[in-house]
Amino acid sequence: MAVVTARQLLENGVHFGHQTRRWNPKMKRFIFNERNGIYIIDLRQSLKYIDKAYNFVKETVARGGQILFVGTKKQAQEAIAEQATRVGMPYVNQRWLGGMLTNFQTINKRIARMKELEGMDLETVKPGGFTKKELLGFSRELEKLQKSLGGIRDLSRLPQAVWIVDTKKEHLAVDEAHKLRIPVVGILDTNCDPDEVDYPIPGNDDAIRSVALLTRVIADAAADGLVERSKQNTDDQASGEPMPDWERELLNSDENAKPAEEKPADEAKEETKAEAPAADK
Repeated sequence: MAVVTARQLLENGVHFGHQTRRWNPKMKRFIFNERNGIYIIDLRQSLKYIDKAYNFVKETVARGGQILFVGTKKQAQEAIAEQATRVGMPYVNQRWLGGMLTNFQTINKRIARMKELEGMDLETVKPGGFTKKELLGFSRELEKLQKSLGGIRDLSRLPQAVWIVDTKKEHLAVDEAHKLRIPVVGILDTNCDPDEVDYPIPGNDDAIRSVALLTRVIADAAADGLVERSKQNTDDQASGEPMPDWERELLNSDENAKPAEEKPADEAKEETKAEAPAADK
């Protein structure tokens, strides 16, 4: 079954790169041609690399790993939060705090502080308790912590891989992942450096629909990994404990899913010859 079809990539603008004057020469091998001053990404290669990234994410999650979804640009924030939440994975869609990976112990303490504040009654002033001013300060502190750390509240250990939208913008996350030898899965636009990504997907990292589609593909891979993990756990359990509702739902959706129609790569090649929009990217 096709992970995603060439038509889906085309319809969501995954093939549109940056202007020809804004590119990284290392991306030359992923470029199909140029239209109206804009590079067109070779979707045949995108499909091939999507399969590789999909299988890696699926296997990583099946072995018990977590994938950290990262995308703080406006075009990615909603998709990152929505898809990561759908499969129970941690995410960062606001500001990347320096040391989120390399100084994880300190970040973990801030998460504990956030949970502590969440357990407090910050609305009621009680005799002998905190003053109204102190409670207001706690509320503001909690709001800041939830905004920056809310997506990783359940991340108790370092992730086994990171999914990154726009590796240039998220260079801090990429650098920290490299230092810790955490595999990076990410979208490669025509201005990116392919050497920085372990499992690249050549594609448009600026268009909302493109980002949403590719992020959904990675989330689907994580979902398949969770299904595999659940099956393995079920086989290993002799006690016959009931399966959690969320795992049962994933299993059912996986078994009922219909194979998607894959569009031939040659057809994708022909359609990419369509005139690209004149609007600057």
